[in-house]
Amino acid sequence: MKIPSRILPVIVFAQFCCTSLWFAGNAVMPDLLREFTLDPDALGHLTSAVQFGFIAGTLSFAFLTISDRFSPSKVFFFCAIAGAIFNLGALFENNNLFSLLLLRFFTGFALAGIYPVGMKIAADYFEKGLGRSLGYLVGALVLGTAFPHLLKEVSGNNDLEWRYVIYLTSTLAVTGGILILMLVPNGPFRTARKIPDPGLIFKIFKKSNFRSAAFGYFGHMWELYAFWAFIPVILAFYKNLHPEVDFSIPFLSFLVIGLGGIGCILGGFISEKKGVKITAGSALFLSGLCCLISPLIFYLSSEYILFAFLIFWGLVVVADSPLFSTLVAQNASAESRGTALTIVNCIGFSITIFSIQLVTYLMGFLSPAYIFLFLALGPAFGLVALFKSKSAVK
Repeated sequence: MKIPSRILPVIVFAQFCCTSLWFAGNAVMPDLLREFTLDPDALGHLTSAVQFGFIAGTLSFAFLTISDRFSPSKVFFFCAIAGAIFNLGALFENNNLFSLLLLRFFTGFALAGIYPVGMKIAADYFEKGLGRSLGYLVGALVLGTAFPHLLKEVSGNNDLEWRYVIYLTSTLAVTGGILILMLVPNGPFRTARKIPDPGLIFKIFKKSNFRSAAFGYFGHMWELYAFWAFIPVILAFYKNLHPEVDFSIPFLSFLVIGLGGIGCILGGFISEKKGVKITAGSALFLSGLCCLISPLIFYLSSEYILFAFLIFWGLVVVADSPLFSTLVAQNASAESRGTALTIVNCIGFSITIFSIQLVTYLMGFLSPAYIFLFLALGPAFGLVALFKSKSAVK
């Protein structure tokens, strides 16, 4: 069956639009801290609130097998609208830490119907070349995640203009939801479930190949979001340590995170020649190596070495993400693929809570130069899980 040429570009663009909600709060975090008189620790807590919401959402969606029972395009649309509304809530004048935590939590809950459901939609259309297709899709996620930092750089630093970041990211989310609803019907390889199957989230883990792929993804997730969340912190530390350097923290944060989208796309192409498993493992090894050598780089007085190192790290830290999702999708049946992707996302993002909170805690008594050392535990675990079984999909 010939797939309409518009399908993948629409899915990719919609994913970019909607996932811009994810780090919208982080991009304007200094403004939120100042506007609502919050403590500096709020950075870690507000980032974790989005992750908690995503975890709660993915667990609920997986338990009820939502994306396998209902049209994934409609699920995507309604969650995009909900996420846009909760994101706008950050503009309320009477917000405090509790209300902001709730708003970011429900924004994360809505994202549970966007990110994994977007991958489910792609898998329903592209059985062949899924790694490359998901490379584009996760690349869009990465760019969407980084985009608020660019918006912050463009909008300026005064009290009024940071609100434009919130307005625009919500507008993008609505646009993405409408595009999916109007232009992407159910895919030809979709197999719908008739009734919910709460036990499905346990059944899928009985397959050893699936466990190998899932556990590799979990190790990858231990590192990824903590690295992204604390890039601005590291850059601020570097500027304080080396007062002679001058660069824009929001713009460089955008480059480090956003260029990871290129890593996702390149990883998808490389996997078609080298194999999905080998390509994912290579990226995971390189990002783990970056964790270990990071203190050496952060104390060097050359900002050019710092920029090159962080951009390389940004490329490899996320390049394996679509590949692990490909392995997960390939080792799940068509009627359970949506639930499989959702529950693996749920557990993976649960792990990010612990790594983000660990880094937040460590910053209380360690130099920021050393905080990323502890993220190397994730890639080490992921590599062992991925390669311990010779039967794992290649």
